[in-house]
Amino acid sequence: MSQAEHWQRKRIVVLMGGLSAEREISLRTGNAVLRALQGRGLDAVGLDAGRDLPARLLELGAQVAFIALHGRYGEDGTVQGLLELLQIPYTGSGVLASSVAMNKLVTKQVLLHHGVGTPAFAVYRNGNDREAFIAGQKTFPLVAKPAREGSTIGVSIVRDAQGLRAGLDEALRHDDLVLVEEFIAGSEVTVGVLGDQPLPVIQVVPKGGFYDYQSKYTPGQTEYLLPAPLPEGVICNLQVAAVTACRALGCRGAARVDFMVRGEELFCLEVNTIPGMTETSLLPKAAGAAGIPFDELVLRILADAGLDK
Repeated sequence: MSQAEHWQRKRIVVLMGGLSAEREISLRTGNAVLRALQGRGLDAVGLDAGRDLPARLLELGAQVAFIALHGRYGEDGTVQGLLELLQIPYTGSGVLASSVAMNKLVTKQVLLHHGVGTPAFAVYRNGNDREAFIAGQKTFPLVAKPAREGSTIGVSIVRDAQGLRAGLDEALRHDDLVLVEEFIAGSEVTVGVLGDQPLPVIQVVPKGGFYDYQSKYTPGQTEYLLPAPLPEGVICNLQVAAVTACRALGCRGAARVDFMVRGEELFCLEVNTIPGMTETSLLPKAAGAAGIPFDELVLRILADAGLDK
């Protein structure tokens, strides 16, 4: 019996919703995954992951968890750790990879060690001398973002010192640790990685010029160029860099790696260990271009479920 067939004979609990700022997107991802599993005749149920999660998992007789949670308490290693304690195999990356990838600062440090380019950055911690930090930033524009959030929540493009003050305020609403990055003017692209294989590269062109929360999750607000209209050498380098980043972090299952491209320079922005699976999500688009329909993508992610070893 294959690994895929093994999990398809088990009670699958799809974890969605949760407690993070990305709750609504997680519900959309989770329900799409649940429909796909049930459409294939699998014994799958959905579960909104609240603070009673351990009891609910046991009550439902979970034999494998399909994690469709985004953001904190789902994508950051915490739920993965709980499932390890309960000895319930789960989809996606393990505890360490999830925790590291969720922290954009630590991710950057790992990427740089492995030779993957990333925008220059500075770090502001809540309580530090804010004015001294702002005075130390000599080149604008910059991007201010919470170090441990996703879906572009709390992210600002800032063009001067006053804008940086407002950007820090916005980011600090979500996290005590703020990453302030060099703004890279170029093409925004994303590379899905399934198992150890890169998917076709997508270029993201938001109509508003900034790929923010609304652009990501409102149909029609963003144009997706697939395949990305970039030189073949750049495409190849992006795919290699994406796989390198996932290996460096220890990712498992499906992941999505976001980049900015300036000429032939590549700048990795982040690694998403639980990519969105909504109607506007990038991973299903890339998989579809590779000949993998949505329900097959879900089954491939399920096939890779397990516990940390």
